[in-house]
Amino acid sequence: MTNSQGKARRIAVVGGGVSGLAAAYFLARARREGAPVEEFLIEARERLGGVIRTETVEGFLIEGGPDSFLAEKPEAADLCRGLGLGDSLMGSNDDERRTYILLGGRLVPLPDGLMLLVPTRLWPVMTTPLLSLRSKISMAAEWFTPPRPENADQAADDSVGNFVRRHFGEAMLENIADPLLAGVYGGDSAALSVRSVLPRFWEMEKQYGSLTRGTLEAMRKRRAPSLNTNQSAPQGLPLFMTLKEGLQRIVEQMEVTLEKSRVHLRQKVAALKTTSSREAGRYTVRCDGGTVFSADAVVLAMPAYEGAKLLSPVDAEAADLLNAIPYSSSMTVSLGYESAAALQLPPGFGFLAPQKENRRLLACTFVHGKFPHRAPEGKALLRCFLGGSRDPEVLRLDDVEVSALVRRELREILGLSAQPRFCRIYRWPASMPQYVVGHAKRIRKLNARLENHPGLFLAGNAFSGIGISDCVRTGKAAADDVLRFLGR
Repeated sequence: MTNSQGKARRIAVVGGGVSGLAAAYFLARARREGAPVEEFLIEARERLGGVIRTETVEGFLIEGGPDSFLAEKPEAADLCRGLGLGDSLMGSNDDERRTYILLGGRLVPLPDGLMLLVPTRLWPVMTTPLLSLRSKISMAAEWFTPPRPENADQAADDSVGNFVRRHFGEAMLENIADPLLAGVYGGDSAALSVRSVLPRFWEMEKQYGSLTRGTLEAMRKRRAPSLNTNQSAPQGLPLFMTLKEGLQRIVEQMEVTLEKSRVHLRQKVAALKTTSSREAGRYTVRCDGGTVFSADAVVLAMPAYEGAKLLSPVDAEAADLLNAIPYSSSMTVSLGYESAAALQLPPGFGFLAPQKENRRLLACTFVHGKFPHRAPEGKALLRCFLGGSRDPEVLRLDDVEVSALVRRELREILGLSAQPRFCRIYRWPASMPQYVVGHAKRIRKLNARLENHPGLFLAGNAFSGIGISDCVRTGKAAADDVLRFLGR
Protein backbone atom coordinates (compact mmCIF):
# COMPACT_ATOMS: atom_id res chain seq x y z
CA MET A 1 0.00 0.00 0.00
CA THR A 2 3.04 2.30 0.30
CA ASN A 3 4.61 3.81 -2.81
CA SER A 4 8.00 2.74 -4.15
CA GLN A 5 9.69 5.14 -1.73
CA GLY A 6 8.01 3.47 1.24
CA LYS A 7 5.76 6.43 1.98
CA ALA A 8 2.19 6.04 3.15
CA ARG A 9 -0.47 6.65 0.55
CA ARG A 10 -2.32 9.96 0.88
CA ILE A 11 -6.10 10.20 0.64
CA ALA A 12 -8.02 13.45 0.25
CA VAL A 13 -11.62 13.48 1.49
CA VAL A 14 -13.36 16.56 0.10
CA GLY A 15 -16.44 17.51 2.10
CA GLY A 16 -16.96 17.40 5.85
CA GLY A 17 -20.61 16.45 6.11
CA VAL A 18 -21.61 13.13 7.63
CA SER A 19 -20.51 11.15 4.56
CA GLY A 20 -17.09 12.76 4.34
CA LEU A 21 -16.61 12.60 8.10
CA ALA A 22 -17.49 8.90 8.06
CA ALA A 23 -15.03 8.24 5.23
CA ALA A 24 -12.26 10.07 7.11
CA TYR A 25 -13.17 8.33 10.36
CA PHE A 26 -12.93 4.83 8.88
CA LEU A 27 -9.70 5.68 7.05
CA ALA A 28 -8.21 7.04 10.28
CA ARG A 29 -9.26 3.87 12.08
CA ALA A 30 -7.53 1.77 9.41
CA ARG A 31 -4.39 3.89 9.84
CA ARG A 32 -4.40 3.37 13.60
CA GLU A 33 -4.76 -0.35 12.96
CA GLY A 34 -1.61 -0.31 10.84
CA ALA A 35 -2.66 0.58 7.31
CA PRO A 36 0.04 2.79 5.71
CA VAL A 37 -2.30 5.61 4.75
CA GLU A 38 -2.59 9.30 5.55
CA GLU A 39 -6.06 10.77 5.30
CA PHE A 40 -6.87 14.47 5.26
CA LEU A 41 -10.32 16.03 5.36
CA ILE A 42 -11.02 19.26 3.48
CA GLU A 43 -14.14 21.32 4.28
CA ALA A 44 -15.12 24.69 2.81
CA ARG A 45 -17.04 25.88 5.86
CA GLU A 46 -15.81 26.65 9.36
CA ARG A 47 -17.44 23.58 10.91
CA LEU A 48 -17.94 19.91 10.17
CA GLY A 49 -21.23 18.05 10.08
CA GLY A 50 -23.05 19.55 7.11
CA VAL A 51 -26.77 19.89 7.88
CA ILE A 52 -26.49 18.39 11.37
CA ARG A 53 -26.88 21.24 13.85
CA THR A 54 -27.93 20.86 17.49
CA GLU A 55 -28.70 23.81 19.75
CA THR A 56 -30.02 24.11 23.31
CA VAL A 57 -32.27 27.09 24.10
CA GLU A 58 -33.91 27.62 27.51
CA GLY A 59 -33.83 23.91 28.25
CA PHE A 60 -35.18 22.86 24.83
CA LEU A 61 -32.94 20.71 22.62
CA ILE A 62 -33.33 21.78 18.99
CA GLU A 63 -32.19 19.98 15.85
CA GLY A 64 -31.80 22.40 12.98
CA GLY A 65 -31.32 19.61 10.46
CA PRO A 66 -32.24 15.93 10.78
CA ASP A 67 -33.48 14.89 14.21
CA SER A 68 -33.16 11.09 13.98
CA PHE A 69 -32.44 8.07 11.84
CA LEU A 70 -34.40 4.93 11.04
CA ALA A 71 -33.61 2.14 13.47
CA GLU A 72 -34.01 -0.53 10.78
CA LYS A 73 -30.94 0.87 9.00
CA PRO A 74 -28.13 -0.08 11.41
CA GLU A 75 -25.21 1.99 10.14
CA ALA A 76 -25.76 5.15 12.21
CA ALA A 77 -26.44 3.27 15.45
CA ASP A 78 -23.42 1.02 14.84
CA LEU A 79 -21.26 4.10 14.30
CA CYS A 80 -22.55 5.62 17.54
CA ARG A 81 -21.61 2.48 19.44
CA GLY A 82 -18.18 2.46 17.81
CA LEU A 83 -17.72 6.06 18.96
CA GLY A 84 -18.61 5.16 22.54
CA LEU A 85 -22.06 6.75 22.32
CA GLY A 86 -24.07 3.57 22.72
CA ASP A 87 -25.43 4.62 26.12
CA SER A 88 -26.71 7.87 24.60
CA LEU A 89 -28.84 6.14 21.96
CA MET A 90 -32.56 6.46 22.55
CA GLY A 91 -35.65 5.57 20.59
CA SER A 92 -38.80 7.41 19.68
CA ASN A 93 -41.85 7.29 21.97
CA ASP A 94 -43.59 4.70 19.83
CA ASP A 95 -46.42 4.26 22.33
CA GLU A 96 -47.38 7.81 21.38
CA ARG A 97 -46.86 7.31 17.66
CA ARG A 98 -49.64 8.95 15.73
CA THR A 99 -49.35 11.08 12.62
CA TYR A 100 -52.09 13.33 11.30
CA ILE A 101 -52.99 14.54 7.83
CA LEU A 102 -54.47 18.01 7.41
CA LEU A 103 -57.69 17.47 5.47
CA GLY A 104 -60.26 20.20 4.95
CA GLY A 105 -58.62 22.27 7.67
CA ARG A 106 -58.77 19.58 10.38
CA LEU A 107 -56.30 16.94 11.53
CA VAL A 108 -57.21 13.37 10.61
CA PRO A 109 -55.09 10.47 11.97
CA LEU A 110 -53.40 8.19 9.48
CA PRO A 111 -55.17 4.84 9.64
CA ASP A 112 -53.58 2.16 11.80
CA GLY A 113 -51.83 -0.63 9.97
CA LEU A 114 -50.46 1.54 7.19
CA MET A 115 -46.93 0.39 6.38
CA LEU A 116 -45.64 3.58 4.80
CA LEU A 117 -48.18 3.52 1.94
CA VAL A 118 -49.41 -0.06 2.12
CA PRO A 119 -52.46 -1.14 4.16
CA THR A 120 -51.93 -4.18 6.36
CA ARG A 121 -55.25 -3.90 8.23
CA LEU A 122 -58.51 -3.63 6.32
CA TRP A 123 -60.97 -1.95 8.70
CA PRO A 124 -58.96 1.22 9.56
CA VAL A 125 -58.33 1.88 5.88
CA MET A 126 -61.94 1.28 4.88
CA THR A 127 -63.26 3.67 7.53
CA THR A 128 -60.78 6.55 7.22
CA PRO A 129 -62.06 9.83 5.74
CA LEU A 130 -58.65 10.30 4.10
CA LEU A 131 -59.60 8.00 1.22
CA SER A 132 -62.46 8.22 -1.25
CA LEU A 133 -64.73 5.27 -1.94
CA ARG A 134 -62.97 4.79 -5.27
CA SER A 135 -59.57 4.60 -3.56
CA LYS A 136 -60.92 2.14 -1.00
CA ILE A 137 -62.18 -0.06 -3.82
CA SER A 138 -58.77 0.25 -5.51
CA MET A 139 -57.05 -0.81 -2.29
CA ALA A 140 -59.25 -3.88 -1.97
CA ALA A 141 -58.69 -4.81 -5.62
CA GLU A 142 -54.93 -4.24 -5.30
CA TRP A 143 -54.61 -7.68 -3.70
CA PHE A 144 -55.17 -9.21 -7.15
CA THR A 145 -52.52 -7.18 -9.01
CA PRO A 146 -50.32 -9.60 -11.00
CA PRO A 147 -46.50 -9.44 -10.87
CA ARG A 148 -44.65 -7.47 -13.52
CA PRO A 149 -43.90 -9.66 -16.56
CA GLU A 150 -40.55 -11.46 -16.51
CA ASN A 151 -39.69 -9.87 -19.86
CA ALA A 152 -40.30 -6.34 -18.57
CA ASP A 153 -37.54 -3.82 -19.21
CA GLN A 154 -35.05 -4.29 -16.37
CA ALA A 155 -33.95 -0.67 -16.68
CA ALA A 156 -37.51 0.64 -16.51
CA ASP A 157 -38.58 3.19 -13.93
CA ASP A 158 -41.70 5.09 -13.00
CA SER A 159 -42.68 8.03 -10.86
CA VAL A 160 -43.86 7.43 -7.32
CA GLY A 161 -47.05 9.24 -8.28
CA ASN A 162 -47.91 6.85 -11.10
CA PHE A 163 -46.92 3.87 -8.98
CA VAL A 164 -49.12 4.81 -6.01
CA ARG A 165 -52.02 5.81 -8.23
CA ARG A 166 -51.80 2.50 -10.10
CA HIS A 167 -51.93 0.47 -6.89
CA PHE A 168 -54.10 2.49 -4.52
CA GLY A 169 -55.87 5.31 -6.32
CA GLU A 170 -55.77 9.10 -6.50
CA ALA A 171 -56.85 9.87 -2.92
CA MET A 172 -54.03 7.78 -1.47
CA LEU A 173 -51.61 9.72 -3.66
CA GLU A 174 -52.96 13.20 -2.87
CA ASN A 175 -53.73 12.79 0.82
CA ILE A 176 -50.99 10.44 2.02
CA ALA A 177 -48.15 9.71 -0.43
CA ASP A 178 -47.60 13.28 -1.63
CA PRO A 179 -47.36 14.89 1.83
CA LEU A 180 -45.14 12.06 3.10
CA LEU A 181 -42.69 12.55 0.24
CA ALA A 182 -42.79 16.33 0.58
CA GLY A 183 -41.96 16.00 4.28
CA VAL A 184 -39.18 13.44 3.90
CA TYR A 185 -37.64 14.20 0.49
CA GLY A 186 -38.79 17.74 -0.13
CA GLY A 187 -39.94 16.38 -3.47
CA ASP A 188 -42.86 15.87 -5.83
CA SER A 189 -44.31 12.40 -6.32
CA ALA A 190 -44.83 13.14 -10.02
CA ALA A 191 -41.06 13.48 -10.47
CA LEU A 192 -39.51 11.15 -7.88
CA SER A 193 -38.36 7.70 -8.98
CA VAL A 194 -40.14 4.78 -7.35
CA ARG A 195 -37.18 2.56 -8.13
CA SER A 196 -34.81 4.81 -6.14
CA VAL A 197 -37.13 6.25 -3.48
CA LEU A 198 -39.17 3.10 -2.73
CA PRO A 199 -36.91 0.28 -3.97
CA ARG A 200 -38.48 -2.27 -1.64
CA PHE A 201 -41.92 -1.69 -3.15
CA TRP A 202 -40.48 -1.76 -6.68
CA GLU A 203 -39.09 -5.23 -6.00
CA MET A 204 -42.33 -6.33 -4.32
CA GLU A 205 -44.29 -5.39 -7.42
CA LYS A 206 -41.92 -7.46 -9.52
CA GLN A 207 -42.26 -10.52 -7.26
CA TYR A 208 -45.83 -10.32 -5.98
CA GLY A 209 -47.65 -7.74 -8.06
CA SER A 210 -49.72 -6.72 -5.05
CA LEU A 211 -47.85 -4.57 -2.55
CA THR A 212 -50.33 -5.61 0.12
CA ARG A 213 -49.53 -9.29 -0.38
CA GLY A 214 -45.81 -8.56 -0.54
CA THR A 215 -45.85 -6.48 2.63
CA LEU A 216 -47.86 -9.02 4.61
CA GLU A 217 -45.48 -11.75 3.49
CA ALA A 218 -42.50 -9.64 4.58
CA MET A 219 -44.17 -9.01 7.94
CA ARG A 220 -44.72 -12.71 8.34
CA LYS A 221 -41.02 -13.38 7.75
CA ARG A 222 -39.82 -10.61 10.01
CA ARG A 223 -41.77 -8.33 12.29
CA ALA A 224 -41.41 -5.05 10.40
CA PRO A 225 -42.17 -1.58 11.86
CA SER A 226 -45.20 0.38 10.77
CA LEU A 227 -44.89 4.14 10.47
CA ASN A 228 -48.30 4.77 11.97
CA THR A 229 -49.25 2.00 14.39
CA ASN A 230 -48.09 0.90 17.79
CA GLN A 231 -46.60 -2.32 16.44
CA SER A 232 -43.14 -3.10 17.70
CA ALA A 233 -40.23 -2.76 15.30
CA PRO A 234 -37.93 -5.68 14.46
CA GLN A 235 -36.37 -7.24 17.55
CA GLY A 236 -37.99 -4.61 19.74
CA LEU A 237 -36.34 -1.64 18.03
CA PRO A 238 -38.17 1.69 17.93
CA LEU A 239 -38.97 3.23 14.58
CA PHE A 240 -36.60 6.20 15.01
CA MET A 241 -33.39 6.59 17.00
CA THR A 242 -31.35 9.59 18.04
CA LEU A 243 -28.91 10.65 20.77
CA LYS A 244 -29.96 12.12 24.10
CA GLU A 245 -27.59 15.06 23.64
CA GLY A 246 -28.53 15.58 19.99
CA LEU A 247 -27.10 14.36 16.73
CA GLN A 248 -24.24 16.85 16.75
CA ARG A 249 -22.58 14.52 19.26
CA ILE A 250 -21.90 12.13 16.37
CA VAL A 251 -20.09 14.89 14.52
CA GLU A 252 -18.14 15.99 17.58
CA GLN A 253 -17.11 12.47 18.49
CA MET A 254 -15.94 11.64 14.97
CA GLU A 255 -14.01 14.90 14.88
CA VAL A 256 -12.28 14.01 18.15
CA THR A 257 -10.95 10.80 16.59
CA LEU A 258 -9.31 12.74 13.74
CA GLU A 259 -5.95 14.42 14.21
CA LYS A 260 -6.37 18.19 14.02
CA SER A 261 -3.50 18.49 11.56
CA ARG A 262 -5.44 16.29 9.15
CA VAL A 263 -8.62 18.41 9.20
CA HIS A 264 -8.59 21.52 7.02
CA LEU A 265 -11.53 23.87 7.57
CA ARG A 266 -12.37 26.99 5.53
CA GLN A 267 -10.64 25.43 2.53
CA LYS A 268 -12.88 25.50 -0.54
CA VAL A 269 -11.56 23.18 -3.23
CA ALA A 270 -11.28 25.03 -6.54
CA ALA A 271 -9.79 22.37 -8.81
CA LEU A 272 -9.08 18.66 -9.07
CA LYS A 273 -6.44 17.50 -11.53
CA THR A 274 -4.84 14.21 -12.46
CA THR A 275 -1.05 13.99 -12.49
CA SER A 276 1.24 12.13 -14.81
CA SER A 277 3.57 11.03 -12.01
CA ARG A 278 2.21 8.26 -9.84
CA GLU A 279 4.94 8.85 -7.26
CA ALA A 280 3.74 12.42 -6.77
CA GLY A 281 0.20 11.19 -6.29
CA ARG A 282 -2.46 10.53 -8.88
CA TYR A 283 -4.35 13.74 -8.10
CA THR A 284 -3.75 17.29 -6.99
CA VAL A 285 -6.43 19.14 -5.05
CA ARG A 286 -6.11 22.93 -5.18
CA CYS A 287 -8.01 25.21 -2.80
CA ASP A 288 -9.11 28.80 -3.36
CA GLY A 289 -6.48 30.14 -0.96
CA GLY A 290 -3.69 28.49 -2.94
CA THR A 291 -3.19 25.43 -0.73
CA VAL A 292 -2.44 22.34 -2.82
CA PHE A 293 -2.80 18.74 -1.66
CA SER A 294 -1.28 15.76 -3.43
CA ALA A 295 -3.26 12.52 -3.14
CA ASP A 296 -3.12 8.93 -4.31
CA ALA A 297 -6.89 8.68 -3.93
CA VAL A 298 -9.72 11.19 -3.60
CA VAL A 299 -13.18 10.84 -2.06
CA LEU A 300 -15.64 13.51 -3.20
CA ALA A 301 -18.25 13.74 -0.43
CA MET A 302 -20.09 16.87 -1.42
CA PRO A 303 -23.35 17.87 -3.14
CA ALA A 304 -23.54 16.51 -6.68
CA TYR A 305 -23.50 19.98 -8.23
CA GLU A 306 -20.30 20.85 -6.35
CA GLY A 307 -18.68 17.57 -7.33
CA ALA A 308 -19.62 18.27 -10.95
CA LYS A 309 -17.56 21.48 -10.92
CA LEU A 310 -14.47 19.55 -9.85
CA LEU A 311 -15.04 16.65 -12.23
CA SER A 312 -15.76 18.79 -15.28
CA PRO A 313 -12.12 19.12 -16.47
CA VAL A 314 -11.42 15.49 -15.53
CA ASP A 315 -14.50 13.85 -17.07
CA ALA A 316 -17.14 16.06 -18.65
CA GLU A 317 -19.63 13.21 -19.06
CA ALA A 318 -19.38 12.25 -15.37
CA ALA A 319 -19.82 15.91 -14.46
CA ASP A 320 -22.95 16.12 -16.62
CA LEU A 321 -24.39 13.06 -14.88
CA LEU A 322 -23.80 14.67 -11.48
CA ASN A 323 -25.33 17.94 -12.65
CA ALA A 324 -28.42 16.02 -13.76
CA ILE A 325 -29.28 15.33 -10.10
CA PRO A 326 -31.62 18.18 -9.09
CA TYR A 327 -31.82 19.57 -5.56
CA SER A 328 -34.49 21.25 -3.49
CA SER A 329 -34.03 23.63 -0.57
CA SER A 330 -35.52 23.30 2.88
CA MET A 331 -36.09 25.23 6.07
CA THR A 332 -36.84 24.12 9.61
CA VAL A 333 -38.44 26.39 12.18
CA SER A 334 -38.44 25.34 15.85
CA LEU A 335 -40.69 26.99 18.42
CA GLY A 336 -40.87 26.41 22.17
CA TYR A 337 -44.13 26.82 24.11
CA GLU A 338 -45.20 26.95 27.74
CA SER A 339 -47.30 24.26 29.42
CA ALA A 340 -50.66 25.93 28.74
CA ALA A 341 -50.03 25.83 25.00
CA ALA A 342 -48.79 22.25 25.19
CA LEU A 343 -52.14 21.15 26.60
CA GLN A 344 -53.87 22.39 23.43
CA LEU A 345 -51.92 20.03 21.18
CA PRO A 346 -53.16 16.58 20.16
CA PRO A 347 -51.07 13.56 21.16
CA GLY A 348 -48.72 12.08 18.61
CA PHE A 349 -45.72 12.86 16.43
CA GLY A 350 -47.16 15.67 14.32
CA PHE A 351 -48.95 16.34 11.05
CA LEU A 352 -48.43 16.53 7.28
CA ALA A 353 -50.12 19.01 4.95
CA PRO A 354 -51.20 17.89 1.45
CA GLN A 355 -50.64 20.40 -1.33
CA LYS A 356 -54.37 20.93 -1.89
CA GLU A 357 -54.65 22.43 1.62
CA ASN A 358 -52.76 25.47 0.28
CA ARG A 359 -50.48 25.72 3.30
CA ARG A 360 -46.84 26.75 3.21
CA LEU A 361 -46.09 24.36 6.05
CA LEU A 362 -45.15 20.96 4.63
CA ALA A 363 -45.18 19.27 8.01
CA CYS A 364 -44.88 19.87 11.73
CA THR A 365 -43.29 17.54 14.29
CA PHE A 366 -44.41 17.54 17.92
CA VAL A 367 -40.85 16.98 19.10
CA HIS A 368 -41.83 16.75 22.78
CA GLY A 369 -44.08 13.82 21.86
CA LYS A 370 -41.68 12.10 19.50
CA PHE A 371 -38.65 11.95 21.82
CA PRO A 372 -38.00 12.31 25.55
CA HIS A 373 -35.57 14.92 26.89
CA ARG A 374 -36.31 17.44 24.14
CA ALA A 375 -38.43 19.93 26.08
CA PRO A 376 -38.74 20.81 29.79
CA GLU A 377 -41.42 18.79 31.57
CA GLY A 378 -44.90 19.69 30.38
CA LYS A 379 -43.74 22.14 27.70
CA ALA A 380 -43.99 21.82 23.92
CA LEU A 381 -41.40 21.95 21.15
CA LEU A 382 -42.68 22.16 17.58
CA ARG A 383 -40.51 21.78 14.49
CA CYS A 384 -41.98 22.99 11.20
CA PHE A 385 -40.79 22.18 7.69
CA LEU A 386 -41.03 24.53 4.73
CA GLY A 387 -39.66 24.77 1.20
CA GLY A 388 -38.94 21.72 -0.91
CA SER A 389 -39.88 21.53 -4.56
CA ARG A 390 -43.40 22.66 -3.63
CA ASP A 391 -42.42 26.10 -2.30
CA PRO A 392 -38.81 27.13 -3.06
CA GLU A 393 -39.75 30.82 -2.82
CA VAL A 394 -40.29 30.61 0.94
CA LEU A 395 -36.54 30.72 1.49
CA ARG A 396 -36.53 34.27 0.15
CA LEU A 397 -38.53 35.51 3.14
CA ASP A 398 -36.61 37.11 5.99
CA ASP A 399 -36.73 35.71 9.52
CA VAL A 400 -39.49 38.07 10.67
CA GLU A 401 -41.68 37.05 7.75
CA VAL A 402 -40.98 33.34 8.27
CA SER A 403 -41.78 33.55 11.98
CA ALA A 404 -45.05 35.37 11.32
CA LEU A 405 -46.00 32.89 8.58
CA VAL A 406 -45.34 29.83 10.74
CA ARG A 407 -47.14 31.22 13.78
CA ARG A 408 -50.15 32.19 11.69
CA GLU A 409 -50.48 28.73 10.14
CA LEU A 410 -50.01 27.01 13.51
CA ARG A 411 -52.75 29.21 14.92
CA GLU A 412 -55.10 28.37 12.06
CA ILE A 413 -54.34 24.63 12.08
CA LEU A 414 -53.83 23.92 15.79
CA GLY A 415 -55.56 26.86 17.44
CA LEU A 416 -52.18 27.76 18.92
CA SER A 417 -52.34 31.49 19.62
CA ALA A 418 -49.79 31.63 22.46
CA GLN A 419 -46.55 33.53 21.99
CA PRO A 420 -43.63 31.08 21.65
CA ARG A 421 -40.69 31.44 24.02
CA PHE A 422 -38.39 31.43 21.00
CA CYS A 423 -38.31 30.80 17.27
CA ARG A 424 -35.19 29.31 15.66
CA ILE A 425 -34.93 29.25 11.85
CA TYR A 426 -32.49 27.10 9.89
CA ARG A 427 -32.14 27.45 6.12
CA TRP A 428 -30.66 24.68 4.00
CA PRO A 429 -30.40 25.87 0.38
CA ALA A 430 -29.96 23.20 -2.32
CA SER A 431 -29.52 20.52 0.34
CA MET A 432 -31.97 17.78 -0.64
CA PRO A 433 -31.09 15.68 -3.72
CA GLN A 434 -34.09 14.65 -5.77
CA TYR A 435 -34.07 11.05 -7.00
CA VAL A 436 -36.12 11.77 -10.11
CA VAL A 437 -37.24 9.14 -12.62
CA GLY A 438 -34.18 7.55 -14.23
CA HIS A 439 -31.96 8.17 -11.19
CA ALA A 440 -30.74 4.57 -10.89
CA LYS A 441 -29.76 4.48 -14.56
CA ARG A 442 -27.82 7.74 -14.20
CA ILE A 443 -25.94 6.42 -11.18
CA ARG A 444 -24.99 3.24 -13.07
CA LYS A 445 -23.62 5.36 -15.90
CA LEU A 446 -21.76 7.55 -13.41
CA ASN A 447 -20.15 4.55 -11.74
CA ALA A 448 -19.10 3.24 -15.16
CA ARG A 449 -17.42 6.57 -15.93
CA LEU A 450 -15.56 6.52 -12.61
CA GLU A 451 -13.97 3.20 -13.55
CA ASN A 452 -11.87 5.23 -15.99
CA HIS A 453 -10.40 7.20 -13.08
CA PRO A 454 -8.61 4.87 -10.65
CA GLY A 455 -8.50 6.24 -7.14
CA LEU A 456 -11.51 8.54 -7.50
CA PHE A 457 -14.56 7.74 -5.36
CA LEU A 458 -17.89 9.35 -4.44
CA ALA A 459 -19.88 9.42 -1.20
CA GLY A 460 -22.94 11.30 -0.02
CA ASN A 461 -26.71 11.44 -0.04
CA ALA A 462 -27.05 12.09 -3.78
CA PHE A 463 -26.74 8.48 -4.85
CA SER A 464 -28.43 5.71 -2.88
CA GLY A 465 -30.20 7.12 0.18
CA ILE A 466 -30.74 10.45 1.93
CA GLY A 467 -30.75 9.44 5.62
CA ILE A 468 -27.94 9.60 8.16
CA SER A 469 -27.39 5.84 7.98
CA ASP A 470 -27.18 6.10 4.20
CA CYS A 471 -24.53 8.80 4.51
CA VAL A 472 -22.54 6.70 6.97
CA ARG A 473 -22.85 3.69 4.66
CA THR A 474 -21.59 5.54 1.59
CA GLY A 475 -18.74 7.10 3.57
CA LYS A 476 -17.62 3.73 4.90
CA ALA A 477 -18.01 2.14 1.47
CA ALA A 478 -15.80 4.84 -0.05
CA ALA A 479 -13.17 4.28 2.65
CA ASP A 480 -13.27 0.52 2.05
CA ASP A 481 -12.98 1.05 -1.71
CA VAL A 482 -9.97 3.33 -1.22
CA LEU A 483 -8.20 0.79 0.98
CA ARG A 484 -8.86 -2.01 -1.53
CA PHE A 485 -7.63 0.17 -4.37
CA LEU A 486 -4.43 1.20 -2.60
CA GLY A 487 -3.82 -2.35 -1.45
CA ARG A 488 -3.62 -3.71 -4.96
